[in-house]
Amino acid sequence: MTLNRQLLLIEDDARIADFLCRGLSAEGYVVEVATTGPEGLARARASQPALIILDLMLPGLSGLELCQTLRAEGHHAAILMLTAMDAQADKVRGLRLGADDYMVKPFDFEELLARLLALQRRGREQRVEASVLRLADLEFDRERRQVRRAGRPITLTAKELAFLELLMAAPGRLFSRERILANVWGAQVDPLTNIVDVYVRRLRAKIDKDQALPLLKTVRGLGYRMDDAAE
Repeated sequence: MTLNRQLLLIEDDARIADFLCRGLSAEGYVVEVATTGPEGLARARASQPALIILDLMLPGLSGLELCQTLRAEGHHAAILMLTAMDAQADKVRGLRLGADDYMVKPFDFEELLARLLALQRRGREQRVEASVLRLADLEFDRERRQVRRAGRPITLTAKELAFLELLMAAPGRLFSRERILANVWGAQVDPLTNIVDVYVRRLRAKIDKDQALPLLKTVRGLGYRMDDAAE
């Protein structure tokens, strides 16, 4: 099994960063280091690493804020939070904001390696299993960025693809306008914009028009979901 070994370490403690960089490099990882929150965010956006080791207490931008921003922008790197904070509430918040795992300092290096490997394997299995999303006769090939319904190709813009992918990856799950905005357009979009409603109409015109079974559903006052249940 070939695994992507690109790793971004975001840690402001020079001693820990040096130790991890040397140890991970010796294990075959290609390590890039950032020492502040803003620098880490910029490097994550630029290099698109497979793995991120992320300290919570960072200057300029906290690890929690950084994690939330990356997930809102659609970054799929496996994120392992590494922190001296061991309160249960901090762990839960980190995981809810998009972290995949959590370790408390001081940590055992061998355990860290084992957790990184588990995250890589899990991510690879999920990518293989879900490379093509299907709902009824609608298919979304995530690698080729192609959509078909009943075998007929449907041309979508990049934002329409991102919107559809979000909903199809979790069929039946209800997404609020706020969550859709954060995941598809990013955290800086005006929450009062009607862009979500505009794109819902555009998607419906392309995937549900003249279809006996509409797949994009509105739950009035709450949001939108994709499902194949008859209305």
